Amino acid sequence: MYRDIRAAAGRGRAAFDAVAAFLFDNTRRVPSEFAGLDRSTGGALGAALKREEFSAARGSICCLYPDQGPKRLYLLGLGPADGFDGSTLRVAAARLAAASHAAKLRNIRLELGSVTGRAVWADRRASALTVAALVGRAVGDGLSIGNFSFDTYKAKPSGSRGSRASGRTPTSLSVHVDQPLRGDLAFALRTGASVDVARELAATPPNVAGPSWIVSYCRKMARATGLRCSVIGAAKARTLGLRGLLAVGAAGSSPPALICLEHRPAKSKRGARPVMLVGKTITFDTGGYSLKPATSMDGMKYDKCGGTAVIGAMHAIARHRLPTPVVALLPVAENMVSHKGYRPGDILRMHNGVTVEVTNTDAEGRLVLADALSYGCARYRPRAIVDLATLTGGVVVALGSACAGAFCTDEDWWSHLARAADDAGERLWRLPLWDQHREMMKTHHADIVNSAGREAHPIQGAAFLSHFVDAKVPWAHLDIAGVSDLKKPDDLHGKGPTGFGVRLLVRAVESL
Repeated sequence: MYRDIRAAAGRGRAAFDAVAAFLFDNTRRVPSEFAGLDRSTGGALGAALKREEFSAARGSICCLYPDQGPKRLYLLGLGPADGFDGSTLRVAAARLAAASHAAKLRNIRLELGSVTGRAVWADRRASALTVAALVGRAVGDGLSIGNFSFDTYKAKPSGSRGSRASGRTPTSLSVHVDQPLRGDLAFALRTGASVDVARELAATPPNVAGPSWIVSYCRKMARATGLRCSVIGAAKARTLGLRGLLAVGAAGSSPPALICLEHRPAKSKRGARPVMLVGKTITFDTGGYSLKPATSMDGMKYDKCGGTAVIGAMHAIARHRLPTPVVALLPVAENMVSHKGYRPGDILRMHNGVTVEVTNTDAEGRLVLADALSYGCARYRPRAIVDLATLTGGVVVALGSACAGAFCTDEDWWSHLARAADDAGERLWRLPLWDQHREMMKTHHADIVNSAGREAHPIQGAAFLSHFVDAKVPWAHLDIAGVSDLKKPDDLHGKGPTGFGVRLLVRAVESL
């Protein structure tokens, strides 16, 4: 795939390897905004629209070879105009990225026609972004998503941003658009590079990406982006009372750690409280002594996807130089089995003093998150918190791979995150979190258990974590188990890691 995709200024159509026109379905006559394009291609567009077999269904792509003008004319289907939204643009742009790479194109002109003038997303929550900004970002998102591949460990990698072992230098693609779209297209493409960081990390196998490797990666990334990185190793974690983190990582191939990444913009007000992002970073999860069945253990390298999403978001926040201070906490551990491993029946006194009876060592993510949340509240006094985790199979049963489960009891913070999710095209579905759920976690021999059975399974995770968050701080828990990686391709992503959460977090911080 391409090493880079860049936004560029538009110029005469004949100067491009290809032009791509975005069309709504049931278009049989050349729209007025495409009249110039039709003339420049010798009527190729109009002739195609008149063909009985032509369709502009959502996600369709047709390549024409005009007798004049650009060598190729791509017609990208948007489906019906009614119900059109950003997800449709993302799918079309992803198809275009793949086709452009296959054709070895170096520059392409986008003709979006009436898309930029439509009142798109009319049924969505109000966004602070203009329609042009929403369009530019959706197209940039799709181009980035469609440009990803991970073949670092193949004998003959094809070459991409995620394939540094390639023996050749992949080409770049310049995407030319009109001025109103250019800035937001460029913003989305830069964010897309950070989404790729998250996807590459997620896909890196567990025999490589253990806890110590993640620590090393974060230190290098911080130096490259201007972030501050500090690491709480196992010895200091013991002093601080991070016993959930220590228990989960006790049997790991390398010691657990709590990684702290800080974005401190120069122009932020002195003493400004940061937004805190927390990501579950379990580099591999066997389930511990509550051992997973073999069929459930495949793909457990993706149990670090909450953490990789936060790493990707911090990468983007630093590169965009967003003015809001942000701190990220990454509790990183490997949940393995040995004589050092923790057991069902153990009671752990956590960072904030709450005691937890372990009933299931496969409910480990909430233990490492709990210590990180408690430590972060005390250390950084955040203005608001979001944690991301591949926490429960129950959320996959409930919601599938269509959206992440969201838990938030602060209405203002939920509204803010919901708007950011809409802008970013990453779906959230809010689930309840009531006192009744918190009561479910109580037990006789300790304050709470880490798992109370199958009832309300995804809600249990959020209820457990709520015991470790300062009640005065707006907090949201996002269970991304169903959306972090895909077992088979969907309309937008291929099989494997999606990088879900990066765009959402960037937009949430940007729009504060």
